[in-house]
Amino acid sequence: MTRTVHPIEAESYRILRDRVDLSHLPPLTRAVTERVVHASADLDYVTDLVCDEDALAAGLAALRAGAPVVTDVWMVAAGITRAGREIVCPVAEPAAVDLGRAAGITRSAAAVRIAYDRVGPGAVWVVGCAPTALVELIGLDAAPALVVGLPVGFVGAAESKAALRASGLPAASNVGEKGGSAVAAAALNALLYLEDK
Repeated sequence: MTRTVHPIEAESYRILRDRVDLSHLPPLTRAVTERVVHASADLDYVTDLVCDEDALAAGLAALRAGAPVVTDVWMVAAGITRAGREIVCPVAEPAAVDLGRAAGITRSAAAVRIAYDRVGPGAVWVVGCAPTALVELIGLDAAPALVVGLPVGFVGAAESKAALRASGLPAASNVGEKGGSAVAAAALNALLYLEDK
């Protein structure tokens, strides 16, 4: 993906690099960390993010091969630089509401089941809002190429991310309650911006 970097973004990165030296990080981990810090202006992510370079490389390879991207909510999807890429996000569909009621699960968890039925294994999953979506994904035999697990909240967010790290799935996450749509989208965008390199 060829993109023009706006002067404000370039200045933001200059400031970030003046404040913290991330040159010791492997290249994909550094790209994700910088993009998340840039999107949030929160330097705590420097030590809070948990990235696995091999998992990020697998995610990048999957993106390059055209793997589908699944998000838990449309706010995450809205933040992702698409460049012609379709995003799968069935959370607002009536089927997610119906399945959630019938199965006694949240609409976000139901949407994960619906999305998996559509995309199958090898997708890149980005969860930035709903811990229940992340828990549902972990429980499936989804064989994702990568899971960006950065849901936010006081209920279940930290626990769902700990479960993701313990699951052995290829993942990027963070420790604690913070996260959200903007940082989840930023983490994926870091890889998308490298897709053509």
